[in-house]
Amino acid sequence: MTEAPSVITRGGEFDFLVVGGGSAGFAAAIQAADLGARVAMVEGATLGGTCVNVGCVPSKTLIRAAEAHHHRVHHGFRGIPTTDGRPDWPTVGAQKDALVAELRQTKYWSVLQAYVSITLFQERATFVSGREVRLASGRTLTAGKIVVTAGSSPWAAPIPGLADAGYLDSASAMALERLPQSLVVIGGSAVGLELAQMFARLGVRVTVLEALPRVVPAEDADIGNGLADYLRSEGLDVHTDVGVDRVTRGSDGYEVHYHVGSAARIARAEQLLVATGRRANTAGFGLDTIGVSLGSKGEIAVDEFLQTTNPSVYAAGDVIGEPMFVYVAAYAGALAAENALTGNERRYDLSALARVTFTDPAISSVGLTENEARAQGIEPLVSKLPLEHVPRALAAHDTRGFIKLVADAATKKIIGAHILAAEAGETITEPTLAVKFGLTIEDLISTFHPYLTLSEGTKLAAQAFTKDVAKLSCCAA
Repeated sequence: MTEAPSVITRGGEFDFLVVGGGSAGFAAAIQAADLGARVAMVEGATLGGTCVNVGCVPSKTLIRAAEAHHHRVHHGFRGIPTTDGRPDWPTVGAQKDALVAELRQTKYWSVLQAYVSITLFQERATFVSGREVRLASGRTLTAGKIVVTAGSSPWAAPIPGLADAGYLDSASAMALERLPQSLVVIGGSAVGLELAQMFARLGVRVTVLEALPRVVPAEDADIGNGLADYLRSEGLDVHTDVGVDRVTRGSDGYEVHYHVGSAARIARAEQLLVATGRRANTAGFGLDTIGVSLGSKGEIAVDEFLQTTNPSVYAAGDVIGEPMFVYVAAYAGALAAENALTGNERRYDLSALARVTFTDPAISSVGLTENEARAQGIEPLVSKLPLEHVPRALAAHDTRGFIKLVADAATKKIIGAHILAAEAGETITEPTLAVKFGLTIEDLISTFHPYLTLSEGTKLAAQAFTKDVAKLSCCAA
């Protein structure tokens, strides 16, 4: 362990205090402890935050279970018998819960036990000043610096009748004791589509309603249009450019009244899932009393060093708003702790941030789309390689999707990548490194890519800037 830096503010009971016990909070606490600080962590809810408890860990294991069930019937191999049958949802859910409990123990509780300089207080806290919080028990904790990592919660759009009707959010949907016969999903971004496809593959009749002109609207247009078509081919009823007018609930389920253009429509289902985003947890613990400014959606406003408008208070993770990814939260938590304790030297940098949506086919992306490049005054070169030209996809009998690379026409540097493919998330790291370190088209082409891997598609997509890859032999240089 390194010696405590001289800039750590001593004098309080603790050198550093973390409000929130999720991914950002743990990263901040561990970084502070490694810097020699005496650390307090305050968490009034379940330790581990959203991801391990009600977010990415349970959702991705359920998604994989649904994929396994789907492939019992739907695969591209002749001679392999298909079988059908209803899934055992309670058993699937129990396995999901066991995994959550295991990871909560090994990645959070056991980690805390390894750091004697971190003290956990399992109760809610309210700010007294920029260096003091009062616990629910009445005890006051003081610290040289504080970081807020209070996370976020599901947010529902203000739809008439919705509050009275009640609805599922992402967490409660995964905790259902039995599968419904039918489900309406309001929201066609990552969370809504992941859960919509999961339920559909388990035999639920699913309708998706998205307000914007395409699903996953933050992604490249080709991604959203392509994924919507694949979901429809699996039987999901996907509608975009929708205005939801009101929600009602009766003894036989929900009615969602909506319109597409001037045409009024009604979607009926046993259950309703609202997946219209998340909002930062910033209300009710005194931020407004200590001079911490908030943004338009309630997120904590921070500068490039993750410092708030109160110089003693920093913030990291979902509580500072988009993008709300667990790996971004961990990066931000560690960065906030380092800046708070050693001086503002490192800037928060998301310029090469990779994203993954765990649909099937999956989405992965990094950097700029071609339209975003033009908006920044960059003339883009674009290569779009259908998966039918990737040997791995041919061998797997799954050629859904494409690999799309965007380069700067002037420098030939890779500035963006957008992938729609099975396991797309497993191949986005190379394009991310290309964007981060300014690699060129030729850099990708001249790098060895093992044959019959999806990553080979990155090289083929790079070659497709200048060549017709249909005229290349296998492993062509």
